[in-house]
Amino acid sequence: MLEAETRERDTGIAPVAVGTPSGQRLPALWSRPATATGLADAAVTRRLFVLLPFAMIAGLIAYAVLPGEPEPQALLAIGLALALLTVLLRRSITLPLAGLLVAAWVGFCLLPLHGLWFGTTMLTRPAYGLYEARVDEIVSATPETRRVVVSSLTPLADDRPLPIVRARLVVPPEPPLAPGDIIRAKLRLAPVPGPILPGAFDGQFHAYFAGIGAYGNVTSGFELVRHGDSFDATRAIEGLRMAIGARIDAVLDGPSAAIGRAMVVGDQSGIDDATRDVMAASGLAHIYSISGLHLSIVAGGTFFLLRLLLASIAATATRWPVKKIAAVAGLVAAAGYLLLAGGLANVPALRSTIMLALIFGAVLAGRRALTMRNVAIAALAITVIDPASIFRASFQLSFAAVVALIGIYEMPRPPPAADRNWGRRLWATIWATALTSFIAGTATLLFSAYHFQQTAPLGVLGNVLVLPVVSLVIMPFAVLSVLAMPFGIEAPFVAVMGWGIDRMVDGAELVAGWSEGLTGNPLLTGLALVIGLVALAWFAFLNSWWRLLGPALAIPLILLVGLDQRPDILIADSTQAVALRTEAGMGLITGRTGSFATEVWSEHYQEPIAAKADGTLCDSLGCIATTDRFSVAVIRNGAAFAEDCGRNDLVIARIRAPVTCAGSQVIDADALAAGGVHWLRWNAGAGRFDIRPAIPNLTRPWRVVPR
Repeated sequence: MLEAETRERDTGIAPVAVGTPSGQRLPALWSRPATATGLADAAVTRRLFVLLPFAMIAGLIAYAVLPGEPEPQALLAIGLALALLTVLLRRSITLPLAGLLVAAWVGFCLLPLHGLWFGTTMLTRPAYGLYEARVDEIVSATPETRRVVVSSLTPLADDRPLPIVRARLVVPPEPPLAPGDIIRAKLRLAPVPGPILPGAFDGQFHAYFAGIGAYGNVTSGFELVRHGDSFDATRAIEGLRMAIGARIDAVLDGPSAAIGRAMVVGDQSGIDDATRDVMAASGLAHIYSISGLHLSIVAGGTFFLLRLLLASIAATATRWPVKKIAAVAGLVAAAGYLLLAGGLANVPALRSTIMLALIFGAVLAGRRALTMRNVAIAALAITVIDPASIFRASFQLSFAAVVALIGIYEMPRPPPAADRNWGRRLWATIWATALTSFIAGTATLLFSAYHFQQTAPLGVLGNVLVLPVVSLVIMPFAVLSVLAMPFGIEAPFVAVMGWGIDRMVDGAELVAGWSEGLTGNPLLTGLALVIGLVALAWFAFLNSWWRLLGPALAIPLILLVGLDQRPDILIADSTQAVALRTEAGMGLITGRTGSFATEVWSEHYQEPIAAKADGTLCDSLGCIATTDRFSVAVIRNGAAFAEDCGRNDLVIARIRAPVTCAGSQVIDADALAAGGVHWLRWNAGAGRFDIRPAIPNLTRPWRVVPR
């Protein structure tokens, strides 16, 4: 008992769950009073606060799925009504529920407000010409190319002015660039492409809220006109990141150098596909993405070492607030690492930094550090700063993992034994690593399956094997390397870091080999994510064993209504690819394998796409594909409409179909321009195809309206 009290005083972490008095037993899981008590305790302790980010996320989702843009007057009227409701209920027990409605309304308004402040007109047709532009950000760099974000695009000849705010360009690797530099080149700019599949990552949506209205590349004449302001803080930070990356490259090479840069400065551009696949299959892809693990090691290590050092000196231990000084140092370390990781653009690192700031702030204030309330505050901050990020996999994965870990931590558990020897402590560390990996992996399983169509069944084993190397070798020597760079003596530390990375990759390859044939997973719909969000909210809200009921019920519900079907036909909007499913599998009616669309389709549906579909015949006018259920005509020449319309169940054309083309379902140039990639499945009962376009409508401000 004394050890538990001392631990709580020193760390701010209580050994029992929130709302559960120490020494008392929880009611049985199936007891009806237990549920009522849990809800009552949650209300009394303002547990509803943790639901605020979930309510805001619900509002964001509601806005994103609207068929059209809401009227500002309607938003204002709803806001005033909710404000009046809050005033009327200020002394009512239902006031917290009104607060959730207000949070949902705020979330609903966040995206249109961010669009107003940061959005841009989207380029609708390609542009060519000689332009000058200012470099805002260097997204990635390899020996072959660089991806940069530029603004202030100015035509230098008779080329048309562009209404966009910023553009993302692929530029040559030389000369060196930094934020603030002015470049000149002949550019080819194209509209931002839509999703490659219905429900897939929507580049137009995220580009719009980032102010990026076009993608492009340099065709010729690339040159640096002048350098930017040397006193620009962004330029200085980017220069520091590039210098650190160059120092790492000077000592390491291959995957070790690429992963080293990713873990130190957040630049993942050098990691090859083979390494990514191995790390993903072994459940270790999170390690090279700077997030909570890395920041916790750096900031927590700084806190621990400085506190130990100051506590070891009699003069400082008795006169200085050692714990608070160490907490401030941890905050500074976290902030510095965030800047190296890319700053506000790195959402997982930003979320983790906010969380660490709350933890160290709690230490400074003498409060409990790890609470679900702090998770809610961090999520609210991220949502307000970058509301579009909640639709990205990185936010969903990190948010789910942290909620799960804090939630399990809050559960009642016995205090550690006071007489543990080194063997028991080692086993406790291994067990804690395995349990942490299992909890985080389970919590993120749904989101990984939806976004990446890949799970890591042996991820727990991979993390148990590798995390000690990451925690004790890679990250400590990464910090020492950066600290040694001003003195030019970083090479030995970088070499040790590289050795640790090599061992980590070895472990990943071992586990990935064991995982072969075990990584497939069912296809999920967006509804499955909504179910997962509700289950996560239930889990975060309750602070007893009843919290496990939400995730438990989510599993059968997802299996019942959250599974997606495989398509019978896929039609690309920007290439000639048309894929057909036959008894032999997926194959192409037109197009070629190896294109971006076919590669993504094959990866998403976890099956190869053959160069030619069975039952396909082609001539100069087009192609006909016949199965035992339906027939499809792909028209290349307008002369084929007269013969193919009405004779086939589906007619696909890259040109505009005439109004006389009747008797068949038709997807022509207009439909592809408006809806993007099309997903089709044969409905035998209706005798026609069910069709899902990747772009449901063109009424939202982030959509590229064809001209």
